[in-house]
Amino acid sequence: MRFDSGLNIKPLFAPLGFSYGKDCFGPEVENRTLDAIRKSLQDPDCEGPEIVYSIAMDVGNIKDKEKIVDRNLLYGVVTYEKGKLGNEPVRSQGHIHAVSSSCNSSTCEVYEIWSGSAYILMQEKAAVNPGRCFAVLANVGDVVIVPPYWAHATIVANIEKRLTFGAWCVRDYGFDYEDVRAYKGLAYFPIVNEDSSITFIKNENYGFSELIVKSPREYKEFNIEKGKSIYRQFEENPDRFLFVSNPELAEDKWINFIP
Repeated sequence: MRFDSGLNIKPLFAPLGFSYGKDCFGPEVENRTLDAIRKSLQDPDCEGPEIVYSIAMDVGNIKDKEKIVDRNLLYGVVTYEKGKLGNEPVRSQGHIHAVSSSCNSSTCEVYEIWSGSAYILMQEKAAVNPGRCFAVLANVGDVVIVPPYWAHATIVANIEKRLTFGAWCVRDYGFDYEDVRAYKGLAYFPIVNEDSSITFIKNENYGFSELIVKSPREYKEFNIEKGKSIYRQFEENPDRFLFVSNPELAEDKWINFIP
């Protein structure tokens, strides 16, 4: 069953990309290659798809463009290839959201799975002590929030299916890879077993921190409605996601945050 994202945007697979309906706007995709992400993989010399994922930052319905820009928001869509990168499933390299000049803070991200399934792997910081670590298993329609300053990566949870997701983020976004690369990845690596299930093994460049594998929860404190796409929720209330572009509005909610 096709997920109703609220956007007339369809993922393409040969090559990876997106097609935009006449009522939508969107850019040419940017491709992330295997060579670009090797430094954060368990086996930097592994083999896998040449194009790991394609990303289109700043998409939406034309009628909403002014409202999105006025709130310093941006909606992005990403499609990941299926398969493996060595012993790992197809995945991103991991990053921290850079401090945005518009709000003088790192910002959060609100993910929503359109097709396939994903582990959103996240940890409080990229340091010897990474703090709390979570792997949130999200399926079609699930929402996952990554807080400001947390290091995180997206991992294809079913290697036989491509993954597409959408996300709200700040308009003047930036990605900081330096700290994650310094530790040669996040605190845990996802490993594909013989039966195609996924387990996580510790990255020995970090001290020990237990990995909590969990399902997504409802984010009632952010007034996010379960079962309705986050784009449609923006259309109904354009101010609903102001905490994304101005994380100080939710300052109390980031303390001891559980995704």
